[in-house]
Amino acid sequence: MDTGITALDNLLASLPAIVAGIVLLIVAWIVASILKNILAKGLKKVGFSRLLTKWGMAKSEENANSAIDSLAKVVYYIVWLVFLPGIFESFGVPAIGRPIQTMLDTALAYLPNIFGAIIILVIGTIVARFVRSVVYNLSVAANIDSYVAKFLGTNEEDQEVEEKKDTLASALGGITYFLIIIPIALIALETLNINTIAEPISSVLNTILAAIPHIVVAAVLLGVGLVLAKFSGQVVGDLLKGTGINKYSKTIEDNTNMSFDLAKLSGQIVSFVVGLLFFVEALNALQLDILNMVGSAIIAYIPNLIIAAIILVAVFVGGDFVGNAISKATKSGLAGAIFKFALIIFGIFMALEQLDFATAIVQQAFVLILGAAAVAFAIAFGIGGRDFAKRQLDKADQKIDSEKDNSDNE
Repeated sequence: MDTGITALDNLLASLPAIVAGIVLLIVAWIVASILKNILAKGLKKVGFSRLLTKWGMAKSEENANSAIDSLAKVVYYIVWLVFLPGIFESFGVPAIGRPIQTMLDTALAYLPNIFGAIIILVIGTIVARFVRSVVYNLSVAANIDSYVAKFLGTNEEDQEVEEKKDTLASALGGITYFLIIIPIALIALETLNINTIAEPISSVLNTILAAIPHIVVAAVLLGVGLVLAKFSGQVVGDLLKGTGINKYSKTIEDNTNMSFDLAKLSGQIVSFVVGLLFFVEALNALQLDILNMVGSAIIAYIPNLIIAAIILVAVFVGGDFVGNAISKATKSGLAGAIFKFALIIFGIFMALEQLDFATAIVQQAFVLILGAAAVAFAIAFGIGGRDFAKRQLDKADQKIDSEKDNSDNE
């Protein structure tokens, strides 16, 4: 009897707490539902879905509405999280609610930082997109892609060029957006004040920011180098054309099967060398050790490359020229072809040696080929000229015998 009375007293004593917990459950559900509906319907009514679509954060209004509904659900569950510690405490199990309360306290402590970072990112993104749009429209208005196409000698009516219209304007806009958004992202990370996340990312972004001036200098050098290479090539080509150097081209064309513009070829070589020098300087401007080594190696290799190219041009042109001359003089196409290809092979070996391409192997191969050719010539001459040699030896023997007989008679 006493046990039943005690249990009833305990139930009556805990009844207010149970009622309070149930009331809190109902209040939490009502508040969460009201906030969810207000947020979802309110944002849709004010046209927030259109803004999300306009800002590019949603592909369509349907996707934007789905995002708004998801946001409303997040708010709904956050309200429940706020009420849960009090509900568990009302039911007499505060230990379950303490971790949730600790999590909420931590989140609430970070809320100002999170909101600040979000505001900075949103404002920065809007500013970056606005500046990108301005740069893009100015580039399109200035018709910068057309000037570049004319400079590069590209036909503007070409279909591929038409498909890539405003490519440079888009690239400039993208670079501008990138340059603006990086420092804004750094500020947002610092606002979060989460060192374990912010420090590594900030270090990477700071490295990128530190490299941007070098990248800009390298890009400027490449642009200037491209302009000067094309200009110097045209100037050299025009000057050589004015000196009448192309008359040698006609002479070569008359005596060989090759057809080329000597002045234009010289201009292209000058353009290549100038462009290559600026390219190496652009690599050095990046201040990366591996690229500096590559640039130095390229500069040191240029003379060998030029000499090898001159040798190849000389032997191909000279071989064709002299081969035709020998063919005409001897009226034998085989003799001219043999001389032509022998000269070309000799020139190829010389060019390979200039390029430091397996020098020892090239020298040994040349010696072997030369020796094999000499042996083959000797064998061919020996077999083919055997009868001729026999007659000459017989004549020599008869002459010796005749001189000997004359000597005896005297």
